[in-house]
Amino acid sequence: MRIPNIIGPRLVRLARRLVWLAIIAFALLVLFAWLKPGRQDLPWTPLSLSEPIGMSTGRKIVKLSEDREECMALLESSGLEFTPAEPFGADQCRVEDAVRASSGQPLLPLAPASVAPSCPMAVGLLIWQAQVVQPAAQDILGSKVSRIENFGSYSCRRMYGRSEGSWSEHATANALDVSGFVLEDGRRVSVLGDWFGGDDKALFLRRVRDGACDLFSTTLSPDYNAAHQDHFHFDLANRGAMGWSACR
Repeated sequence: MRIPNIIGPRLVRLARRLVWLAIIAFALLVLFAWLKPGRQDLPWTPLSLSEPIGMSTGRKIVKLSEDREECMALLESSGLEFTPAEPFGADQCRVEDAVRASSGQPLLPLAPASVAPSCPMAVGLLIWQAQVVQPAAQDILGSKVSRIENFGSYSCRRMYGRSEGSWSEHATANALDVSGFVLEDGRRVSVLGDWFGGDDKALFLRRVRDGACDLFSTTLSPDYNAAHQDHFHFDLANRGAMGWSACR
């Protein structure tokens, strides 16, 4: 009578389980090494305006489009003086959550101040201004930014002004085109005039562009194409659970 050889297969199965456990343990170690305390890496924690930008910050900002009350509460907690705009537009261009910051606001010094981006866009701009723009300006140019010049937020149109195809995020004020910056010492930094300058102004523009890539769904600069030679395009397109972003 032969006794089945079951020791070998059992050892093989055990070895496989140990290998998978080792892989999982290594992946967890890598994950926890990447997740830094105080940074907004975890997707299930609330969005904070003050915590350092993390892997999940951009997706949290996009998700604010699903909760207008939460978005408005975040803006109020920031200390920003703003006025909710009356709903405007129709159909694909209907905007119900636009906000307008009071003129001369240091927290969001948009010029012209009459621009009215969506509430989530205003939240993203607040974080970008505080955690990216101002630190970069002081570090590279030695002065704070007093005005962020822009070409506007709302425009009822399809992408690239085409007669058909996908609607632009500008159609719902979920975007902003930034053309330049004015410093407190009076100097002006222009996307059109300084992007290819090769000096500190160009370095500043690249740093604020790169920082925007961690916050907005789409960040386009002169590196993308000729249509963006004079401005940065930022938007909060909702691209689903994966939340992939475009950065050029």
